[in-house]
Amino acid sequence: MAEVKVFPLCCVVQSYAWGKVGLDSEVARLVLGGDPQALIEEARPYAELWMGAHPKGDALIKDNRISQRTPPMTELAARLHAQFPEHYPDNNHKPEMAIALTQFEGLCGFRTMDEILGFLKNVPEFRALVGNEAAEELQSADGDPGRTSLALKKCFTRMMNCEKKLFVDQLNMLVKRISEEEAAGKDTSGSNGELLLRLHSQYPGDIGCFSIYFLNRIVLQPGEAMFLGANEPHAYLSGDCVECMACSDNTVRAGLTPKYIDVDTLCEMLNYSPAPVSAKIFPCVRDNADPCVYLYDPPVPDFTVMRIQIPASARQYTVSALDSASILLVIDGEAIATSAAALSDITLTRGSVLFISANESVSLQVTSSSGMTMFRACCLL
Repeated sequence: MAEVKVFPLCCVVQSYAWGKVGLDSEVARLVLGGDPQALIEEARPYAELWMGAHPKGDALIKDNRISQRTPPMTELAARLHAQFPEHYPDNNHKPEMAIALTQFEGLCGFRTMDEILGFLKNVPEFRALVGNEAAEELQSADGDPGRTSLALKKCFTRMMNCEKKLFVDQLNMLVKRISEEEAAGKDTSGSNGELLLRLHSQYPGDIGCFSIYFLNRIVLQPGEAMFLGANEPHAYLSGDCVECMACSDNTVRAGLTPKYIDVDTLCEMLNYSPAPVSAKIFPCVRDNADPCVYLYDPPVPDFTVMRIQIPASARQYTVSALDSASILLVIDGEAIATSAAALSDITLTRGSVLFISANESVSLQVTSSSGMTMFRACCLL
């Protein structure tokens, strides 16, 4: 019998506190689509569906675990893993990409200097945490990239390490002020009021509520993506996405989370380079060889993502062979998959996950009348 090189995966659900509960979660709906017998608990948060190989969530093929590609270590990741393995479970870096399935909102990278200085001027509670000295140093550094990064690091570190009573008092004052202004019908956009109140309702008394004055707020429409390089500050706020990353579960956190917080490491490691929102949105490129494929190819060797959009008129489609192993996720649609490298025909439905070895193609007989939407992760060398 020929070696089986194309097979379905059974993937691991992560029930982090910030996940949506029950069938309100896209993760739970994908699980149920891939396995109609799956038990979805109404009160359980379904946050992430992991497709790959990692000690905290290996995808399974029957009773066997799939092999893991040796990850590239980085000095910081290796050191944190050695010192605090309970908080940093591997020695790999973690560049990642989020591709929106629904309207998706997140924070990513430091805002432009004009925006940060504007908030320091218009939000006195924010300036009180940064301090006048650091704020003035940032303003005087504007125009000099080296000095700007150092001054921005100083401002952010001052805020993140300020005395707890100070930031709780200032946050309460800010929430009270914005709430009163909104009740009076005033425009609170100069204080990022709507977002501040929303985050405070979810994480009351959390220093991360003030991060909105440092970090870009990005809203992605379905199909749009943002790429997060290693050491890029970010937070996901709302919506559903397909996320692809290096094989790592290392995240250094400092707020807006019930998980372990490591402020000192975060402040020391971040990339303090201001940039506009437009610089954080990552474009996809339509494949010249296949008009159904849209390519998201970030500036790292760890991964590439393809969005495959099969039109309603198509009844046949070939998932082409690549010189890399890949994982295929079905978001919408149904098909019968056949391959010389598969044990038998495979029925694909919403939520199905398929592993395809390098240099193997898969033929699809599309059975849904509305076409198909799939994502394929691979490593293009």
